[in-house]
Amino acid sequence: MPHDTLSDFVEASAAHFGIPGVAVAVWADGQEGYACHGVTSIDNPLPIDKDTVYVLGSVTKTFTATALTRLVADGRVELDAPVLRYVPELRLADERAAAEITVLNLLNHTSGLGWDLMVDTGEGDDALASFVAHLAELELIAPPGERASYSQAGYSLLGRIVEMITGTTYERAIASLVLEPLGLSHSFFTPEDAMTRRFAVGHNPGDDGTLSVARLWRGPRCRNPGGGMASSVGDQLRWARFHLGDGRAKSDTQVLPAEMLHRMKEPTVALRGSTRWVTLSASAGSCATSTACALSDTAGRRMASSPSSSPCRNGGSPSSRSPIPARTVSPSTKRSCVGPSRPIWTSSTGIRSRSRTTRRGPARSSGGTTSTS
Repeated sequence: MPHDTLSDFVEASAAHFGIPGVAVAVWADGQEGYACHGVTSIDNPLPIDKDTVYVLGSVTKTFTATALTRLVADGRVELDAPVLRYVPELRLADERAAAEITVLNLLNHTSGLGWDLMVDTGEGDDALASFVAHLAELELIAPPGERASYSQAGYSLLGRIVEMITGTTYERAIASLVLEPLGLSHSFFTPEDAMTRRFAVGHNPGDDGTLSVARLWRGPRCRNPGGGMASSVGDQLRWARFHLGDGRAKSDTQVLPAEMLHRMKEPTVALRGSTRWVTLSASAGSCATSTACALSDTAGRRMASSPSSSPCRNGGSPSSRSPIPARTVSPSTKRSCVGPSRPIWTSSTGIRSRSRTTRRGPARSSGGTTSTS
C-alpha cells in the first residue's frame, strides 16, 4: 500500500471514529510502512510517532505464552503437567480442580477458572504470589478441560509459573526470554519506563461524546501477565514478523525452534457450533479479546490480521500436527480463533470504550492499546 494511501486511510478512520491518536504499521512485499496521526493525549498533546508507547492490554498474553513455550522447548516445563508441579501453593475452591488443571489448560482457556479477581496485590515483587494466594476465592465455572472460557486469572497464574521456573520476577523473565533476544527496546511493564518516553493515554467518551483522559493508565501488577505490557507499534510489527517466521530473531539468534513456534498457532480446542478454534498459545493468549493477534495460512502465504474492535470472525481449521487432539467445548465462548487473512499490520489507538463492562467489578476500559497482528 502506498504511504500516502495508508496515511489518508488512517487519518480518515481516526476522524470517523473520534480517535485522538493512532499509529499503524504495515509489512507488505518485504517493506515496512508506517502511518501516524493525532496526539498522545488531549490534555498534554504530543504528536504520535512509530515509537509512541501504548498499553497493549491482552496482547500481552502472547508474550506470556511465548515465554512459556520457550521454557517448554528448553525442557523446563511440560504442557500436560499439573500446575501444582510448578506452583505447589495453589489452592482453589475445589481441591480436585486444583490438582487437575494443567499448564495447557491455562494457555488455551480451558482451566475452568472464572474470569478474574478484582484484587490489587500491590506493586512489589510478590504481587503474583499474593494474587495466587487469593485464588481460592475465584469462581470455578467448569471442570478442567470441559469448556473454553476466557480467564484473565489463568494468565496471572501462568505468570507465577514463569517466576517459579526462572527464579526471577515475571517482568524480568519476559525481558530475558523474549524482549531482549528480539530487540524489542520499546516494550516494558513499569510506568517508570514509560514516563521517560513518548506514551499515549486512553480516552473515555462522556455522555455527550466529549473525550476525557482515562486516569488509570494500566491495571495492578498482578495482571501484568494478561495485560500489563506497554509497547510501540514498531516493536509490535517486529513481534508479528517473528511469529510468522522461523523462530529466529533479526540477529539470527534462534529464539524458538520453528516447529514449536508454528505449533503455537495450531488448534487445540474446537468451539461447539462454530468453525472457530482455540490455538495452543499465541493466538489463544490474545485472540479472545477485542485487540488480537490472529494468524493463518491462505493460498500458501502466511498472514496475520487484527480484528480491530470485534471478536475474531472467520474460522480456522484443525491441523493434523496439533500437539493434542482438538476438543469440542461449550458454545458460550466463541472468541479464540485463527483469524481472517489480511496483510500483516499493527495498529495503536488512544481511545477507550465506556461500554466494556463486566458483572464482576467496575467498568474496564478497552483502549489505549496496541493491537498486534
